[in-house]
Amino acid sequence: MTTEERSHRVRPPEAPEAPEAPEAPEPARTDEPAGRRRDLTAAAAGVLLVAAAIGIGWVIQQGDGSLQVQWPPLLASWDPHLGPGTPAAVAVAVAVVAYGPRLAARLPWRRLLLTCWAGSVAWILSLALIEGWYRGIARRLTTKHEYLRVIDRFDDIGAALRGFTDHIVIGPPGNWPAHVAGHPPGATLTFVGLDRAGLGGGAWAGMWCIVLGGSAAVAVLVALRALTDEHLARRAAPFLVLAPFAVWTGTSADGYFAAVAAWSVALLALAATRTARHPGAAALGSGLLFGLTCYLSYGLTLIAVLLGAVLLLARTARPLAPLALGALVAPVAFTLAGFNWWEAYHLLVERYYQGAGGTRPYSYWVWANLACTTLAAGLATVAGLRRAAVSAPAAVRGVRPGTTTAAQRLALLTLAALLALAVADLSGMSKAETERIWQPFVVWLMPAAALLPGPGRRGWLAAQAVVALLVNHLLWTGW
Repeated sequence: MTTEERSHRVRPPEAPEAPEAPEAPEPARTDEPAGRRRDLTAAAAGVLLVAAAIGIGWVIQQGDGSLQVQWPPLLASWDPHLGPGTPAAVAVAVAVVAYGPRLAARLPWRRLLLTCWAGSVAWILSLALIEGWYRGIARRLTTKHEYLRVIDRFDDIGAALRGFTDHIVIGPPGNWPAHVAGHPPGATLTFVGLDRAGLGGGAWAGMWCIVLGGSAAVAVLVALRALTDEHLARRAAPFLVLAPFAVWTGTSADGYFAAVAAWSVALLALAATRTARHPGAAALGSGLLFGLTCYLSYGLTLIAVLLGAVLLLARTARPLAPLALGALVAPVAFTLAGFNWWEAYHLLVERYYQGAGGTRPYSYWVWANLACTTLAAGLATVAGLRRAAVSAPAAVRGVRPGTTTAAQRLALLTLAALLALAVADLSGMSKAETERIWQPFVVWLMPAAALLPGPGRRGWLAAQAVVALLVNHLLWTGW
């Protein structure tokens, strides 16, 4: 049994696994009606959570304004509208719902990856274009809070890095805009690099985030195939393409962050399962990207939870040395350049409580953040996580002897992402805006939908699309 379960790790990429697909629904046949009812109950609980966050949040915000958002629990304002991207967004949604599961099952693997990337980019781009090209893409990263407002202050990159921490706290002259102050300088340097390469301005920056953000779906599929099996990866593909959090991927830098973090996890999965041609190089690449991730966003150090889960599921510590070596590159480079990560983080905490973080009540956001996540992940993901949680005890027992099934490994991977998200939530440094900030974790929750039975898959996909379309057409979600 153990050999059969692990056979996907050594099969060559051309092995035709997709035609064997019917394995997943079989375990649920004995209690399928009851399982589906529980799935719907979990989805209904997600709807009630969102409704409670809206109702209670409205009362608090109207009472004292302490939530610092106009349409709780989202950072958004009421703005029903249509736009140039509306027909395209509806067309993409209909196409994925109608043909996504069939194409995911039949396309050759490499073509499926490219199709998923193209589909994800089309979904993100069409949602962004609902606001129009200028408002939805070209202007997004040029507002007073964003990275592009400080490009000219990085003419001397060395001096800017050495003095970076001097401008985090509100008070001294020239303090950084909110997003620049709230992230390590790796985020800003990305856009400085684009500008110096002749790709300056909001349009190029926006497309950078959209195109790279779309690749996160591909990274998750690569990791799923290595850690679970190709069948489950294929089942997850349409849900990754039609992710509701695409509303916030286009365009925010968090979509770019999510992609960098996702490829770090994917490369480690290839290294740990030895499905990469050069496992050591894959582990080194994973470390390089993880180190960069930590210098894109302070909170994304929690991606280490997912990296640890990968090693646990693969039952190996072999990639640790090259992973650690790669992970040291960004910290050493930034430290030698004069930027102190720990000092900057402590100053950010001070800045956070100077602003909205100091007035937003923890007692509301500690659970309302989960309502934001429900909207970003969709009801299919909520139902899938229910199934993951149910299988977790048996999955945990099977890790050490190596008897976990592919579905159990998928469940543990998604629950590891949920654990990282819970730590971020409890920290109190994520009060509001988590529908955008938590994208790097939410993308790893999406595969839980692959655990749902096949017959209702198109209905769940449609539910995912409806959430994104409603949010994007009823609300203005920009900074």
